[in-house]
Amino acid sequence: MARSNRLDTPREARRSLRPKFDPETFGRLSERFARFLGTARFLVYMSVFVLLWASWNSLAPSNLRFDHYPFIFLTLILSLQASYAAPLILLAQNRQADRDRVQSNEDRAQNERSIADTEYLTRELASLRIALREVATRDFVRSELSDKLDELLQELRSKSETDAD
Repeated sequence: MARSNRLDTPREARRSLRPKFDPETFGRLSERFARFLGTARFLVYMSVFVLLWASWNSLAPSNLRFDHYPFIFLTLILSLQASYAAPLILLAQNRQADRDRVQSNEDRAQNERSIADTEYLTRELASLRIALREVATRDFVRSELSDKLDELLQELRSKSETDAD
């Protein structure tokens, strides 16, 4: 058997022309980018950029303008930015949905544990109530002792009356 086909030896890493990247790092970067795109700061920066671009290419001397009136180059840049922003935002949303799903599963498991604990405590409380019905309470003992004392007093009275006769 050839040494490379044995199960106890690792295979050599295959070379690939595809770039290697860490999906977790890429995902974190896309989340940061998506978070930045959703801020007022980004809107202000983008507005200032577009305003400067349009005013420079409208008001600057003709020989210094690099993108004339229909601003085709600006449109290309904004389209390129949007074409990259959309998939990165979707990637960030997918990661957030995955985190939400995991959190939901953990919450569901915690709720199930809480329900099981509550049911256990309910059963324990019911068994204690049943057991307490069989235990003499303080009021019950007092009433029984009071009844016995009354009986003894009556017996003593009746004996003293019979002895007096």
